Amino acid sequence: MGLKATARKNAIHALLVYSGGCNGCDIEVVNAVFSPRYDIEQYRILLTWNPREADVLIVTGAITWAMKEPLQRIYELIPEPKAVLAVGSCAINGCVFRNLVGDIKHNPEVFAPLEKIIPVDIKVPGCPPRPEDIIMAAVKGVPKLMAAP
Repeated sequence: MGLKATARKNAIHALLVYSGGCNGCDIEVVNAVFSPRYDIEQYRILLTWNPREADVLIVTGAITWAMKEPLQRIYELIPEPKAVLAVGSCAINGCVFRNLVGDIKHNPEVFAPLEKIIPVDIKVPGCPPRPEDIIMAAVKGVPKLMAAP
């Protein structure tokens, strides 16, 4: 058993990337899900800011064109196997920013959905999604990570 597999038995590390929008989903993730009230850490899911030690990538907000390439680079830095959570309607389909979605020639503001940029394993709909739904989705992604050799 490798070092990564052993470490994953003790804890899963989640990296949060805010890619644009109103910050509603970020508030739910950081101030609710990782707070003592909901305490996602009881499931041994910890927050990290280093992509090289992350196992789960949580993406919130509408993806702006300025964040498209940095988001791809962050995704590539996360070691395999990894899970990606698209949290909130903006990351899933552009939501309230849908009228701004276009291509770089016609509309430089917003790019949606997230799965056009990087593969998405789990979607958590809502504007913003409930903390319980975010926790349930994060816990759903754990078996994919644990199945890795």
